[in-house]
Amino acid sequence: MKITPGAADGTTVPYTVKAKVAYDGKSKPLSYRSELKVVRGLTTGRALVDWQPSVVHPELKRDDTLVTDTSASPPIEAVGRDGSVLTKEKYPSLGPVLDALRTKYGEKAGGSPGIELVVRHAGEGVPDTPLLTLAEGKPGKLATTISPSAQAAAEKAVKRFAQSSVVAVKPSTGEVLAVANNRTDGFNAAFEGQAAPGSTMKIITAAMLIDNGVTSMNGPAPCPDSAVWQSQTFKNLTTMQPNENATLANSFMRSCNTAFIKLIDEKPLTDASLTQEAEEHFGLGQDNWKTGVVSFDGSVPAVSGPDRAAGAIGQGQVQMSPLNMASVTATAITGAFRQPYLVPPELDDRQLARAQGLKASTVAQLKQMMRLTATQGTAQEAMRGLGGDIGAKTGSAEVDGNAKSNSWFTGFRNDIAAAAMTEEGGHGGDAAGPIVAAVLRTGG
Repeated sequence: MKITPGAADGTTVPYTVKAKVAYDGKSKPLSYRSELKVVRGLTTGRALVDWQPSVVHPELKRDDTLVTDTSASPPIEAVGRDGSVLTKEKYPSLGPVLDALRTKYGEKAGGSPGIELVVRHAGEGVPDTPLLTLAEGKPGKLATTISPSAQAAAEKAVKRFAQSSVVAVKPSTGEVLAVANNRTDGFNAAFEGQAAPGSTMKIITAAMLIDNGVTSMNGPAPCPDSAVWQSQTFKNLTTMQPNENATLANSFMRSCNTAFIKLIDEKPLTDASLTQEAEEHFGLGQDNWKTGVVSFDGSVPAVSGPDRAAGAIGQGQVQMSPLNMASVTATAITGAFRQPYLVPPELDDRQLARAQGLKASTVAQLKQMMRLTATQGTAQEAMRGLGGDIGAKTGSAEVDGNAKSNSWFTGFRNDIAAAAMTEEGGHGGDAAGPIVAAVLRTGG
C-alpha cells in the first residue's frame, strides 16, 4: 500500500491510496482518495489524527469491516422496463436500491458469485457495498419496473436540492417508475423515510370527510384565521386571507389548515376515522407492502387530543415516505389501491397488499380538487407548463428544531404519479414541487 498526502487545507489533509488486493491467487490494484482531519491532543497538545473509520476508506462507518471473499450474493444485471441495463454509474442514486436488489434476488436471478472486496456494514440487513471485483461472477438478469427516462429526470431533479427524495409510480398498475435520493447519508428515504407529510395528507383527510358525509367538494369548509381544538390553536400561513364561505375545494386548493381542523369533530367522525380511511381505502399503515426492497408503509395512528387535529393536516404522529404519498395520489385518481412494487411479484410469488380503494364519487371529487390546486391553487407555479390531465397537492411540515419546514409535494399527469420531500426545503412548491414536475414531464 502506498499513501500520498496532498496539500493540507487548514486542518484537513487529503491523500490518495494505491494498494494491491490479493485473495486466493487473484490480485488487483485498488486506488481511491480520502481525507483526514488533524486535532490537538487534549493532554499532550500534539497534532494527532482525528481517528474515524473513514480514514481507512471513505465508505467505512463505525463497526463496518473490509472483507475480501467470495461474494455473499451473485451479481445482477438489473434492467428497466425497456430492457436497458440500470447501473450505478448511469443512475448514481439507484446504488443502494441495486445493492439491496442484488442481496435479495442475486441467487433467484440465476447468477454465480465472484470474488470481491466489500464494505460489510454493521447494521442488520444492510447489503454489502462492493469496492473492487477480483474475479467476475456471472450476473443474473433481473427485470425491474424502472422507467429509464423517469429515473434520469428524477436523478437530475433531486440534485437541485440537498436532502431530497422522489418516487414516481404508474397509477394503473402500481409499478415504480423512478426512485431517487440526494442525501449525504446514502439512506433510501424515498422508500424508507418516516416524516410528517404536511398538507399532502389533506388528500386522505378530504377523502375521510367525503366518505363520511361530513362535506363534499362543493360543500362548506369555512377557512377562519385560526381554529382551536382541545385548547391547541392552529393557524394558516400568514399570507392567507380568511374565507368563512369557502367550499372544501377552495380550502383544499389554498391549503387552508383551519378548514380541516374545524371539520374533524363533526359527526360521525371519531379518533379512529383518519386511521380507518388511510388503512382501509389507501392501503397504508399495516406493514404488509412487499415492494421488492425494504420500504415503509406509512403510519396514521388513532390518537386523541391535539394530535388528532394535527394529524388531519399531516403533522402530529402521522408519518409518510415519498413512496407512500405517490401511492396516495395514485389511489386518489384511480380509485384502486395498487401496492407499489419495484420487482414483479411473479419472481418470488410474493403477495401484494390489498385495500378497498375509493368510491367513484369520492375519486371524482379528489381528482377535481387536485386539478384545481395544480391550475389555480398552491401548486400552480410548480406545475406551470405541464400538459395533459394534471393535479397536485402541496405540503410543508414543521419539524421541531428546524428553522425551515420540510417541503412536500405530490402530483399526477395522465398515468404517472409522483411525490417528493426536501428536508428544510420550505413551502411545498419551493423545492419538492419542481422535483415532482420534472419527473411528471417525462410522462413515465
